[in-house]
Amino acid sequence: MNISLASLQEARRALDTPLFADLAGDAQVSFEFFPPKTERMEEQLWDTFTTLEPFNPRFVSVTYGAGGSTRERTHGTVARIARESNVPAAAHLTCVAASKAEIAEVAQSYWDAGVRHIVALRGDPPELGQKFEPHPDGYASAADLVAGLKDVAPFEISVAAYPEMHPEALSPASDLDNLKRKLDAGATRAITQFFFSPEVFFRFCDDAAAAGIDAEIVPGILPVSNVSQARKFAQACGATIPDWMDRLFEGLDDHPASRQLIAATISAEMCRRLYAGGVRNFHFYTLNRAELSFAICHLLGLRAQGAK
Repeated sequence: MNISLASLQEARRALDTPLFADLAGDAQVSFEFFPPKTERMEEQLWDTFTTLEPFNPRFVSVTYGAGGSTRERTHGTVARIARESNVPAAAHLTCVAASKAEIAEVAQSYWDAGVRHIVALRGDPPELGQKFEPHPDGYASAADLVAGLKDVAPFEISVAAYPEMHPEALSPASDLDNLKRKLDAGATRAITQFFFSPEVFFRFCDDAAAAGIDAEIVPGILPVSNVSQARKFAQACGATIPDWMDRLFEGLDDHPASRQLIAATISAEMCRRLYAGGVRNFHFYTLNRAELSFAICHLLGLRAQGAK
C-alpha cells in the first residue's frame, strides 16, 4: 500500500499522543442489522437504530436470512426505516431459492418503497455445509445478480469482499477476479467481511488495486464480545480469530461488563489503526446492539448529533 505523507504523520501522531485524542471527526459510518423474529426483538432493533441514527450514517443495511428465509421481515424492516427516518436504507438480496422474476419483483417492491440501495450477495444455502445450487431460473452468481438488479432500476449496489478469501474460492486471485466481476457488473462499492488485523485489510486493498479494482472498499467491523459466536461466524466467511483474542476473553464468562469493555477496546484500537492508514469509512456489524458500535464511533471522533 502506498503511504502518503499525511498518513505517516497520522501514524506518528497515533504513537506520540493518546490514541484517541482529538480526532477530527471526519470518519463516516454505516451499520448492519438483522431482521427481528419477534415483537420484542423488533423493539430492540428499533432502539438500536435510534441510538445509532444520530451519527448520521451513510446508510444502514438489513440482512437476508439463509435461503431467503427472512424475505418478508427484511422488507418490513427496510421499508420502516425508509418511511420513518432520513437515513438511507439498504436491503440485502441474494440469489438463493428464487427465480430471476421473483428477484425482480422483490427489487421493484423495494424501489417502490423508496429504497435505492441493495446489498447484492450470492447468498448461503439454507443448511450449513450444503453446496450452493442456483435456482433453475435464477442467477448463478452475485455478479449476475448485480447486472439483473441494474435492469430493474438504477440502484446503488454494494457487494461483499473477503480479505482472507471466500471459503469456496480456489485462490485469492480467483476471489479477486470474482469481486472485479461484481464491480464491473455495476456495483458501487465492496464491503468486506470482518477481520481482526489492520494489515489483513491493507494487504487486501493492495492486492485489489493490483488486480485493477479501483472502487471503494469499506472495512466491515465486528465488535466481538462473544468469542464462540464470532468463531462460528468466522468459519462461515473465512475469517481468522487470532489466538491472542481468545486469551483476552478467558475467564470473563461471568463478567459481561468486562467483556463489553474489552470488546470495545479491541475493535476501537483496530479502527484507530485503520484510520491512521487513511481509512475514513467503516461498516459495523451491530448484531442489533448499539453499545459497542456507539462507543467505537465516539472514540473515532464522531459525536451523536444532539448528544450532550
